[in-house]
Amino acid sequence: MWLIVGGAMLFSVLTVTPLMTVHTPAAWQWTAPILPVVVDSAVVIVVRLDSVLARLGGRGGAWPVALRWMTGAMTLLLNIGASALVGDLVGVAVHSVAPLLLIVTAEAGLAYRRALAAAVKALEAEQETARLARERAAEEREEARQKRVRERRDHEAALAREQREHETRLIREENERQDRIRREERERAEAALKAEREDRERREREREQQRLERERAERQAAQKRELDARQKQERERQERAEKVERERIEREREQERLEHERAALLAAGPPPQKLSETDARALVKTAFAAGLAVRVAAELTGWSVGWASNRYQELRDAAPAALEGAAS
Repeated sequence: MWLIVGGAMLFSVLTVTPLMTVHTPAAWQWTAPILPVVVDSAVVIVVRLDSVLARLGGRGGAWPVALRWMTGAMTLLLNIGASALVGDLVGVAVHSVAPLLLIVTAEAGLAYRRALAAAVKALEAEQETARLARERAAEEREEARQKRVRERRDHEAALAREQREHETRLIREENERQDRIRREERERAEAALKAEREDRERREREREQQRLERERAERQAAQKRELDARQKQERERQERAEKVERERIEREREQERLEHERAALLAAGPPPQKLSETDARALVKTAFAAGLAVRVAAELTGWSVGWASNRYQELRDAAPAALEGAAS
């Protein structure tokens, strides 16, 4: 079809250009080929768009038909125009071949395209139907296969369940037999244990009787020891009380003695002259024991307060050592 369209356009340009050259001013004769090219281009556009519409299954309406026939009529008139002006009927017939062939080819091509598009759609619909049928058959085969698999699985599960039930029944019977054997053995063992327990209880009663006798003897000995211990504690308490009483009497006597010495020292008063160191030390020791102040001891000895204070400090330091020696 495109070969026919190309040949018709070339023939039309070669035929119409001389006609346009004659009817165009000399200065614009170079534009003579433009008109046949434009008209034939319109024909190409119509053919191409009809092809697209036919492939898509659409219709352009009245305007594409009008354009197609208008361009065909223009091509026909331009091609036969030169022959018709001179009355050349043969020329008219010869030059009308290409335009008429182009017009009929465009119409036939459109019909062919629409028929081919319908045939392709029908083929595609048939192929789609066949594909759906194949898919449905495949699905049915898959469902049948899955059904067979499920049936086989159910059958195997039933066999396995029966096998498990049989094994469970055998295991239960074996367990019952073992339980009966263990029960009989347990009864025999319980009878032996009962006899042993009775013998052991008899021996335990005998041992308990012996233990009670030992405990009674031990309690009597413990009571005797407790009585002796209480008597001993009572004697020790009395001895401590007597010792405390003696110590109290001795402290009172010592206190009376110190009070007497203190009164004697205070009554003696200061010496007419300074005492010797030996006498002074003895007097300071007596004053320290009597609890006299350092100043009083210094006045009684005739020595200085510092010397008497040093002697008092020596006596204080010696007192803990003397107590420790007495304690040891």
